[in-house]
Amino acid sequence: MKNKDTASIINLLEKNYGDLKPFLNFSNAFQLLIAVVLSAQCTDKRVNIITDKLFKLYAKPSDLAGKKIEEFEKEIKTCGMFHNKAKNIIGASKILAEKYNDAVPENFGALVSLPGVGRKSANVILGTYFNEARFPVDTHVFRVTNRIGLADSNTPEKTEDDLIKIIPSSLWMKMHRWLICHGRTYCTARNPKCPDCFLKNYCKYYKNLKT
Repeated sequence: MKNKDTASIINLLEKNYGDLKPFLNFSNAFQLLIAVVLSAQCTDKRVNIITDKLFKLYAKPSDLAGKKIEEFEKEIKTCGMFHNKAKNIIGASKILAEKYNDAVPENFGALVSLPGVGRKSANVILGTYFNEARFPVDTHVFRVTNRIGLADSNTPEKTEDDLIKIIPSSLWMKMHRWLICHGRTYCTARNPKCPDCFLKNYCKYYKNLKT
């Protein structure tokens, strides 16, 4: 994709979505970590409903470290895969309480070593809470960027590599949110709304549809 087309896409995304706030509610890094783990294969809306109650009970890792998994499962059971998520959140809480003095480390390696925290989740935490230049690639970002042609990769990791080469680092987290919003609004996994999309003139997927 030409540099001028990439710039036009960025400008159109900013024009249409503006300054988006994080989609998950949180007050501190630990709460964000919980929300991010819960968000796997679960809508942000559902996660925010669950955490509205959770965060009144658990503000720091030591609040959860001694919790029985079976009891915590009941508090998050409306979220998909709640068995694994309960196990991972309590496991991570124990590590943070014992090894990091109740703090969430500002370190990628330390974050991905926690149960339930992968590359995308670590990037979300570092980019959202610690204001680091990160480009988290979730299913929406992966789908949208490869359809448009900003990326040409078959894995989230390679897609991230493609994107950080062509997008200014100051825009990485903004682009992350814009692309998620675009994936939810227009570039849906099924039946994308291509004719209505404001990026269609730059989109490889749409051009292929027409031909």
